[in-house]
Amino acid sequence: MELKVGTITHFYNKIGVAVVELSEPLQIGDIIHIVGHITDLTQKVESIQMEHKNIERAEKGQGIGLRVNGEVKEKDLVYKVTD
Repeated sequence: MELKVGTITHFYNKIGVAVVELSEPLQIGDIIHIVGHITDLTQKVESIQMEHKNIERAEKGQGIGLRVNGEVKEKDLVYKVTD
């Protein structure tokens, strides 16, 4: 099962970081699936930043920087993979 946790609002290609506006909490260790028109990427969350500081968990409504293992696009959807 997958739960929508956010939407990509920006992608910094050179550093491989996506800005995600969260609709649900997300934390280090979660498995995420990013989906868009040409995007289909599944990975473990290894780095979350807020205001240039590393954090372990981000809450609903926050905007975060998320290191991604591939190219993503604005408006791609981020899902948390649940058991």
